[in-house]
Amino acid sequence: MKIMVVSASETRANDFSIFCKRLITQVPFLSHLAPRPEQRTRNDGWDVGPATPDHSPSVKSVGIGGMLTGSRADRIIADDIEIPKNSETQLMRDKLSELVKEFDAVLKPLQDARIIYLGTPQTEDSLYVKIQDRGYVTRIWPAEMPGDSEKTKYGSTLAPLIDQMDLRPGEPTDPSRFNSDDLIERKASYGKAGYSLQFMLNTQLSDEEKYPLKLRDLIITPIDRERMPMTWTWSPHPDRTVDELPNVGMRGDKFYWPKDSGDLSTKFQGTCMVIDPSGRGADETGYAVTSFLNGYIYVHKCGGLEGGYDQEKVLTPLALLAKEYEVNEIITESNFGDGMFNQLFQPVLLKIHQCSLDEVRHHTQKERRIADTLEPLMGRHRLIVDPQVIHDDYKSIQKYEQDRRLSKSLVYQMTRLTRERGCLRHDDRLDALAMACSHWTDRIAQDEHRGEQELRQQALDKEIDKILEHYGVAQGVAEGNWITSSLR
Repeated sequence: MKIMVVSASETRANDFSIFCKRLITQVPFLSHLAPRPEQRTRNDGWDVGPATPDHSPSVKSVGIGGMLTGSRADRIIADDIEIPKNSETQLMRDKLSELVKEFDAVLKPLQDARIIYLGTPQTEDSLYVKIQDRGYVTRIWPAEMPGDSEKTKYGSTLAPLIDQMDLRPGEPTDPSRFNSDDLIERKASYGKAGYSLQFMLNTQLSDEEKYPLKLRDLIITPIDRERMPMTWTWSPHPDRTVDELPNVGMRGDKFYWPKDSGDLSTKFQGTCMVIDPSGRGADETGYAVTSFLNGYIYVHKCGGLEGGYDQEKVLTPLALLAKEYEVNEIITESNFGDGMFNQLFQPVLLKIHQCSLDEVRHHTQKERRIADTLEPLMGRHRLIVDPQVIHDDYKSIQKYEQDRRLSKSLVYQMTRLTRERGCLRHDDRLDALAMACSHWTDRIAQDEHRGEQELRQQALDKEIDKILEHYGVAQGVAEGNWITSSLR
């Protein structure tokens, strides 16, 4: 019998092979399997004593990216071939899925030949989920006993041994490895989604856990450039659904009008434009124009332009947009081109609209940065979007080819974002929006009702000043004196 051990790396595969060799030398009843002097003894390929001469060793270990072709095996053991490093992006997962197809060519065409996978899923789109459609039988041993509702997610893949255990939901299935305290600590460390994946081996995470940004958390309303209400009331009631907007979000996720707004309105406290420059590739130059008022961020424009540093296609339109919305400040990301965009944009901007031009550099993972900025903001319903932004977003992607059309959309990027690196094919528009929101983060901490009270107090003070002026009373008169004199 020929056995091939495949792991994510050659070192990991060799460790498996070395362990088997040590068992043969240390377990008495396996001593007859020790290689003879003329047989192969390398760690990555060795023979057992009774084996007849063959071009394939009795045991061969290889990394998933190594030389699989040319060998034959009765058993292929794929031991942890999926790890975070080779499954971070969709491209990596697709590559891994294609690599394992080579197993079918290596496996001998015998009735008892088998391919056995051992591992832990690293993503919801795990290889271990895909191979179930290729005729594999799956058995799952979670770290704790799942509840009845959770068992339905496993279906027939839950190991019969687990299903037959007399345990309450949440109790450890193997206390000698992970007791209750261990699992509690790991649940706090990994988070709900990470724990469900790594310890419960559940790849069917709900959209609530997987995709943090929901369209329903936005407030959709036309934005006046002069004055807007200081407070808003969010409501996901069916009567408030915005059905006329093109929706490329997740199934069941909808846009909603606000339920109500405050009776006081005032001018914006500031307006800025954020630009995420791109090169000459498939990426766009993303931009977002936002204003701030009393803890709310208003999105006037958010889109993308093709052309990299092209003056006519990118630089001039952005400068004109800044002038149209009377932008106070423009912020660009300097990661791409090391600040070159600002050097080219500055003279164009000076001719059209004079305002400050600054740059910011990011050093953290983009997907996590975007999610950490937008999720709490949207969860508190502080992001207000003009419906024209949604219409323009959908209209602007129609020029692209079908296979990458949706991936360019702001709405699509927002609803498909996860904290996984490389989860989006394109993220230019969403990244620009996240940077714009991050610009206002420090001001969002203020309480919107306190701002409304301050505005009411200012209005009241003005009325009092008018009354004082009408009666000819100086503002410095002690409290109560002017009322007493008027009554007399």
